[in-house]
Amino acid sequence: MTPALVNPGRRLLVIGGGYTGLRLAQAAQRRGMAVQLTSREPRQDTHGLVWLPFNSASEPPALPPRQALQGTTDVVVCVPPEAGLGDPVLRLLGPILQELPLQWLGYLSTTGVYGDTGGAWVDETGTTAPRPGRSQDRLEAEQAWLASGLPVQLFRLPAIYGPGRSPFEALESGRSRLIHKPGQVFSRVHVDDIVGCLLHCQALSPEQRPTVVNVVDDCPCPSSETLGYAAHLLNHKLPAMERYDTIAAAMSPMARSFWAENRRASNGLLRHTVGYTLRYPSYREGYRACLAEERGGGGQSPRSPGSTT
Repeated sequence: MTPALVNPGRRLLVIGGGYTGLRLAQAAQRRGMAVQLTSREPRQDTHGLVWLPFNSASEPPALPPRQALQGTTDVVVCVPPEAGLGDPVLRLLGPILQELPLQWLGYLSTTGVYGDTGGAWVDETGTTAPRPGRSQDRLEAEQAWLASGLPVQLFRLPAIYGPGRSPFEALESGRSRLIHKPGQVFSRVHVDDIVGCLLHCQALSPEQRPTVVNVVDDCPCPSSETLGYAAHLLNHKLPAMERYDTIAAAMSPMARSFWAENRRASNGLLRHTVGYTLRYPSYREGYRACLAEERGGGGQSPRSPGSTT
């Protein structure tokens, strides 16, 4: 099926051409949109994508040429904030963005801003109580973007999976771990539903766009459940189960922070108010699609240049 073409007058800038950003740029381009995206390193593309520099860590920072951004109507920010420095895009490109004819700016944040809910459901009206560190930095970046006066819409994301970021290769190579922590659940979303939601919201009128949207699937559940289904699809044996309380001390600080929060993020606003229909309502549909794309050779590398999002 040929995707519906968008308004050819819209010009999209994706800041952070990593896993999600690149997939978004490719989807927008297929719809006939003029797209530019940024990378930390010089990048040439054979598929017609226009790459611009953006590297806040270089000295001096590498920024896209002002002239290249003229006429940009839509922006999606996929890069994370920097500890102690805030959001690098707002800090380095904020004045330029203020001069552009922007109709919409999507900022990719995290459901981590809600903190630990003990497994309870949380929606966009929930209290934000992030842990110090990356999630607190994200909340502060959200607040800075909302205070910018730009047409900002915040998208809070859980764990992201998709082709090249699925459990299959790790299972087959013996690197998977089956970890059990009683009562623990995680929310997740397929990368193509992030892309679909962004393009859907871009096409809405400003009054139809909620300021904050959780982009999550219908099925928060234990990681052991998703790994079990992946093993079923591969007809592959699961690794031995490990109890979280016996291995936590040996985990990295980042892994422990991941397991320290337990929440079910609600997508009611996404589905009923925004009106987006999930392509992959659960990991079951999503994993089957990942396996088909990976085995078909159509998956992209999770190491795409740009950002980690």
